[in-house]
Amino acid sequence: MDIYLYSGYVPVLKGIYSSLELVFDAKSNFHSILALVAIVAIAPFNVISLRCTESFMRENVMGQLQELQPDNETKQKMLDILTRFHSQEEMESMDEDDDSDPTLSEETVQKILSGDEINFDDLSADEKKRFQRAVAYGELSKLIEPWDPWWLKPAARTISLSQVGTQLVRPLVEQEQAMSLLDTKGSDIPPGPETPLPRISKLSSRDPSPLLAVHLVDIVYSYCFTLRLYNGDWQSDAIGSATVVLSTSSVLGQGGQPETVNEALLNCLEQTCSPAFKHMGGLRFGLGLMDDVMSLLSLGGAALVCQLCDLQRLIQAAERELKAEQNLKRAEMKSKLKSAERKVYFVMCWVHEQPGDAWSSLAAIVKAEKAAAMEYGGDKGGQFEHKVESKGKVLIEEFQ
Repeated sequence: MDIYLYSGYVPVLKGIYSSLELVFDAKSNFHSILALVAIVAIAPFNVISLRCTESFMRENVMGQLQELQPDNETKQKMLDILTRFHSQEEMESMDEDDDSDPTLSEETVQKILSGDEINFDDLSADEKKRFQRAVAYGELSKLIEPWDPWWLKPAARTISLSQVGTQLVRPLVEQEQAMSLLDTKGSDIPPGPETPLPRISKLSSRDPSPLLAVHLVDIVYSYCFTLRLYNGDWQSDAIGSATVVLSTSSVLGQGGQPETVNEALLNCLEQTCSPAFKHMGGLRFGLGLMDDVMSLLSLGGAALVCQLCDLQRLIQAAERELKAEQNLKRAEMKSKLKSAERKVYFVMCWVHEQPGDAWSSLAAIVKAEKAAAMEYGGDKGGQFEHKVESKGKVLIEEFQ
């Protein structure tokens, strides 16, 4: 065994070395070796070489590991302990779940039992949080009846209006049934104007802009977007629906003047992919709305007049709800709604005067724009969506 000597500690080392000789001469057992290690440990310097220490430690560690090998009885005890611990965890988890059950407050329950209508503002803070979580996880989707757009129904192909643009006379019973369906589900074909549509020359002394067809695409897109967003029931929130229309349509909401169908659709896609509406599906949803625009255009002038008339009713309903408001921001929105209503009515009168074959050509242009957008999006991956998303922003917010 090697011993390293340092000049300042020779007397101490001699004593240790003598003890070492005695230990080995007596062929001491393991306990004697431990005593030697204790003696060496109190010295303020290293006296045993690394080779000696490693050998000693390796032998004893291996011995201790062998002693720690569990027998069957030890294994069974450990298994019992783990099983008992796991059962306790499950019980605690069940208790926590019971405490977090989504129960309604007593006040909310009483309103439901009394038949009162429950609004979101009537919920407590905890109930609102649970409701929003359920919406985010799609738990309420199964409670919503799927809505079929009226412009995709077979009856939409048979829409006809009088020469002055008004709804054709129908039996009173049939008309009442249609209006009842319109009021309750919002899924029936909207009726046309109740009064004759004037000629464009009566509304303006100037010739209509050649860009009205482009503006029509913008308006139809915003209408389809809003009805899709509200599952066809814009009557449930006229102000909110009108806000969406003004946000989506650059023509109605921002006084935009797009000069091409491409520009009009790109403006609409920017809003569709904006953070406020991206949850609807982003670019994919926007491309689907292009199909809706094509469907409405292919139905012809009568269907477009009914669509524009329904949009006019939407805006008028929002105006009525805002009429009693005195808030300055509400006043600004009422001004925007009034301007949008005039534009919709003007376009509706213009559509009524156009020849029937004009709409199929416009639908073909929208179809070509959609194909180009899909091809670009397919080649560039998500770059096209990122482009419209980065540019898109909500330009009109609903005022509280």
